[in-house]
Amino acid sequence: MKLIIDTDPGIDDAMAIAYAAAAAEIDLIGLTTIFGNTHVYQSSRNARFLADKLGLNIPVAEGAPHARGETRHTPSEHVHGPEGFGDLTDIPEIGANHDLSAAELLVESARAHRGELVVCAVGPLTNIADAMRLDPEFAGNLSKLVIMGGAVFCPGNITEHAEANIYHDARAADEVFAAPPATVLVGLDVTLKTLYETADFEALAQHSPEMGGFLRDISRFYLKFYKDIGGLEGCGLHDSTAVIACTHEPMFNFVETGLSVVLDGPEAGATRRDPARPPVRVCRDVDGAGVVDLFTQRVASLP
Repeated sequence: MKLIIDTDPGIDDAMAIAYAAAAAEIDLIGLTTIFGNTHVYQSSRNARFLADKLGLNIPVAEGAPHARGETRHTPSEHVHGPEGFGDLTDIPEIGANHDLSAAELLVESARAHRGELVVCAVGPLTNIADAMRLDPEFAGNLSKLVIMGGAVFCPGNITEHAEANIYHDARAADEVFAAPPATVLVGLDVTLKTLYETADFEALAQHSPEMGGFLRDISRFYLKFYKDIGGLEGCGLHDSTAVIACTHEPMFNFVETGLSVVLDGPEAGATRRDPARPPVRVCRDVDGAGVVDLFTQRVASLP
């Protein structure tokens, strides 16, 4: 399966990219970057660093620096650290971004691999909405779009009502849901059922000293956030669960429903069922233990 991950690395993004690199059934052909956990220039630097660390010769195309109608973005430093990788702040600039923008690379790749390409969006949906505007055939050229975002049946994580990726560009998300490609939504309804605990990271590092050790080290900051804010003993495999949903749909239960996003007021960013919209396959439940085990098996195979 040919895959592009639209990403804002980000600790959980790093985990998802490592999983995709390790999974034999995935042909990871590129990374497109977006604001979110970090500023977009940090996302791009981190994505290029990860690609190099994983031995991936793939393009990294930089996307939107902020949400539609905005002029700036404030990253989630309290969750992912000042540079996106927890306490690691000395991250080298390796290589250069692709000449095309994220939206342009998405459009070009979907044309080149018509009916084959899966895009997994694990940040705000601005790049996806931009690609849909750039090429009206973009959505139809995809095999499917898998989105890590939303909280349809449970509370949000950035506000009581909203999940962070949708909240950070509610207008772009609503635009995507208004005329989606074949879409799977992997939201907080399932990703909080895939907790990865300190012991899991330690075991991963024993099997994969280089990449697993790196993920263990950067996760300490992330795990502390989960412990301090939610009293949880692990972190959700948010982005990795979305990548796993690209290839392992039988591990999930789905509800088909149209979706819209609240754009204003105290519930801004909330993802709501909307029968007037085209259907999206919303993940309602997951084999959480199976996802955790699969993640460990794949990433443990890395050096």
